[in-house]
Amino acid sequence: MSKSDVRANIGEWGRLSVNDRAGGVRISVYVRPKSSRSAILGVREGQLDVALIAAPAEGAANAELQRIVARALRVTQRDVTIVAGTSSRSKVLEVNGISADDARARLSAAKR
Repeated sequence: MSKSDVRANIGEWGRLSVNDRAGGVRISVYVRPKSSRSAILGVREGQLDVALIAAPAEGAANAELQRIVARALRVTQRDVTIVAGTSSRSKVLEVNGISADDARARLSAAKR
């Protein structure tokens, strides 16, 4: 995907709540556990919409969320931390080593 294609896709992603922090960003996320596939679905009411195969038992869904987001943003899994909502479908992730603009561009390219 060319840079102009990525910029065209950012329209939907402009609604995503991504806040720059020192050394990274915070992203609002809405998860759908026990889905038929794991995927980044898009933006839902300002939150990153993510489907997960894992059930929300014993932290399995949270671990899968961290793996999927890390892969999509091309950062290590240890750079992705859940800072709010560990037992909720609405969560806030902190991702180190990336800017808000880069996060939106990389997530738009990872949408399936």
